[in-house]
Amino acid sequence: MGSVSDRALAHMDSDDILTELLERICQGLSADTVAVLLLEPGGTELIATATKGIETEVRQGVRVPLGQGFAGKVAAEKHPVMLDRVDSTTVVNQLLWERGIQTLLGVPLLIGGQVIGVLHVGSLTSRRFTDDDVEFLQAAADRVALTVDAQQAQSARAAAAKLQRSLLPAQLPHVLSLDFAARYVPGGRSIVAGDWYDVFTLPNGWMGIVIGDVVGHDLPAAVVMGRLRSALRAYSLETTDPADVLTRLDRKAQHFEPGMMATVLYGTLEPNFDKLYLSSAGHLAPVLARPGAPAEFAKLPTDPPIGAVREARRQTTVVDLPPGTITCFYTDGLVERRHAPLDQGLEALRAAVDIEPSDKVCAHVMAKLIGEYVPEDDVALLAFRRQGPDEVGPLEVTVPAIPESLKDIRAAMRRWLSAVGVAGDVTGDLLLAVGEACTNSVEHAYGPAGGDVHLRIELRDDELVVTVRDDGRWRAARGKNRGRGLTLMQKCGDDVQVNRTEEGTTVMIRRRLEPEAKA
Repeated sequence: MGSVSDRALAHMDSDDILTELLERICQGLSADTVAVLLLEPGGTELIATATKGIETEVRQGVRVPLGQGFAGKVAAEKHPVMLDRVDSTTVVNQLLWERGIQTLLGVPLLIGGQVIGVLHVGSLTSRRFTDDDVEFLQAAADRVALTVDAQQAQSARAAAAKLQRSLLPAQLPHVLSLDFAARYVPGGRSIVAGDWYDVFTLPNGWMGIVIGDVVGHDLPAAVVMGRLRSALRAYSLETTDPADVLTRLDRKAQHFEPGMMATVLYGTLEPNFDKLYLSSAGHLAPVLARPGAPAEFAKLPTDPPIGAVREARRQTTVVDLPPGTITCFYTDGLVERRHAPLDQGLEALRAAVDIEPSDKVCAHVMAKLIGEYVPEDDVALLAFRRQGPDEVGPLEVTVPAIPESLKDIRAAMRRWLSAVGVAGDVTGDLLLAVGEACTNSVEHAYGPAGGDVHLRIELRDDELVVTVRDDGRWRAARGKNRGRGLTLMQKCGDDVQVNRTEEGTTVMIRRRLEPEAKA
């Protein structure tokens, strides 16, 4: 009995313990084969996991239905079973009788009274296992069960941690005039959680911002979180209406994830970042701090969580985001405490949010609400700030010299002009002028090998200076009614200069700003 005790195996690494246990079981019972079969996650089949003497079981992925055959009976009845006739009428796994096994003894693997698998030994000769043999094998099974349970727990934690790291943004996007920061802390002793946040750009220039909380912890919650995150991203490509996206996400969850539940807050930002469209599926409202006003919670209806109610009606609320506004998304682990009212935590959060760079806001919030406290629930915090005009530097964009790049240039210009406070006719004039200059570079600067178009816009006092540059050699205009781009640029700008050299062409457009041109 001592050969399978904790003391006898204490010096070994955990990865080697199971192999050594099987060796010692074979020696202790003079058996020819020993096998460990574990219940699959669904709990309906036993899967060959570790063997000695008949390794083909593992290689071929042998499965035994619960309650059927020898091993299935051991698991279903939760007590030792001895078998002295091994054939197709008594054993599901044909490898055993093909190998010539004459006698089998099996015992259940139990953790907390629950079956997690079966341990059995076999003999190539007919024999009678004694009560001492049964006692020895059950003691070995208890040690095997502890080893397997520890290995599974360790593997699950490692897999969940890796999964979660792969699903959370490795780094938040760098977006002109937006400042992002985040914090993520699993609750209690868990190293993984079902909370997530995400930020992504959409093909039409909009941005998606999401935070969610899957009910549960550890690997199951992390797996569901990953599925919801991927599905939401896919639906966001079809519509910019957050309520529509959450409706589709809910329909998917109701069908493919029955029994799960999650709260989700999803928002979409207009390309110029003036407005944030929000929809809440049972999630707490974000905190908004606008210039010249105290922080407050966004006023939006809270619809049912994902997975809670079939065909739930969902709504979208529009929130104004003037320059300088900071917005905080968060999960309930940040504000909920077991022995304190929720309103108390929410008020502490509201008081902790001020107009500062997003990383400072996150640090201040975590210090005030978490501090030395070990949160019982998972905590996710995502903050973003729309920068003020005086914080926005020059716009610099480099894109391939192809027609498809022109929409990217226009989107970047709209965002930048809005961020520095330029409005009115100036925006339209500059979009037209820069569009002509970039189109000329696309059409005339490069041959089949292609190249890049470089754009830079800066604000110098009350004047905008735009530079469009390419590195190609100018080619004459093709076709009729061409060459009018320069005339359009001159009408849209106060001064236009074109400099062509062997290294490329540079177009500089200057436009003075009247007081009413700045928003």
